[in-house]
Amino acid sequence: MSSARTPETDQELTPLTEPADGLTGVVDTPQALAETVSSFAAGTGPVAVDAERASGYRYGQSAYLVQLRREGAGTALIDPQALPDLSALSEVIGTAEWVLHAANQDLPCLAEVGMRPGALFDTELGARLLGYQRVGLGTMVAEELGLELAKEHSAADWSTRPLPEDWLRYAALDVEVLVELRTKLAAELAEAGKLEWAEQEFEAVRTAPPPPPRRDPWRRTSGSHQVRDGLGLAIVRELWNTRDAQARAADIAPGRVLTDAAIVAAAVARPDTMAELGRLPGFRTKNAARRLRTWFEALRRATALDPSSYPSRRAPVSDSLPPPKAWRDRNPEGAERLVVVRSTVRTIAEELHLPQENLLTPEYQRRLAWSPPRRISAEAVAESLHELGARDWQIEQVADALSHQLLDAAP
Repeated sequence: MSSARTPETDQELTPLTEPADGLTGVVDTPQALAETVSSFAAGTGPVAVDAERASGYRYGQSAYLVQLRREGAGTALIDPQALPDLSALSEVIGTAEWVLHAANQDLPCLAEVGMRPGALFDTELGARLLGYQRVGLGTMVAEELGLELAKEHSAADWSTRPLPEDWLRYAALDVEVLVELRTKLAAELAEAGKLEWAEQEFEAVRTAPPPPPRRDPWRRTSGSHQVRDGLGLAIVRELWNTRDAQARAADIAPGRVLTDAAIVAAAVARPDTMAELGRLPGFRTKNAARRLRTWFEALRRATALDPSSYPSRRAPVSDSLPPPKAWRDRNPEGAERLVVVRSTVRTIAEELHLPQENLLTPEYQRRLAWSPPRRISAEAVAESLHELGARDWQIEQVADALSHQLLDAAP
């Protein structure tokens, strides 16, 4: 196996500043889309794909620009807000491989516009399996291709219209390097004996179902641990739900409508008047101040509740495991097993030169330690890991060692 990789620091890089085919215009009309579909149908080989969102600016995680590049078709920059159905592109690409970097971030927003890959190569995930410690696209392009790829617009508000020319240039360059990077990484994976592992991981990402909706998402309000009674939690819940409705209606990121810190401040101070609420930290910003009456009405709804309607200080019981620090009291044998499982997986991961979490998902490690097979054996551990969702290559690497270590640790 290859050793863990770190990017070169003294490598002389060639700046990548202009797309090879020049900067094309944005595809934002049905006629232009039809021409793009024809071009990509006539193209050959893998398709480099990327998407730009407006995280932190808009309410959801929708795509505001979709970039594609294919041999014989060139680069296309598509506005999915003007053209919300891009399924025709998926149809003509067919089973050709899509190349993305950190595909799990972009696949959901691409699916929203009808784009679903028939095959996938994830350059970030491939780099992780090779043991690279820094796997950002800019770093990987520098390491593998000797090119300097600017990333200054990665956190921009891509809902801006019209999109500035330098942003479009940045977006075009992102997909220009992906297929070449894929070729280099695939060769390294094959040389390291990890290509089959990577293919299993890529397929797991491609076919992963959407995550289930969170239960009581308001409980994730940052700083809510400062609120220690039922009324305070009722205020947090009501303000969070009100903020979410306001943010959704205005298509603004919730934190830009009202910060978590402001919600917690109101839950702690519990002001009696709208003026007092407006003086609290976080309620003086433009978006928060213009909705001050809305926040105050939400506060009054919470304070008017019967105490029997207050949310519990404990989160509802779910199928999630307690945090490991609580295992000593609730499952002491499981706590001992968790130490063994983590140590075993870490040792094997170091031998294989890849991150522990890529060898076996931390959740699977916890599940196995919390509730192991009744009779420990390599076959039983393998079956448990398979039921959890571990890939075949992962099971092959860890099941035997885990079974031996768990047997040795058994009381």
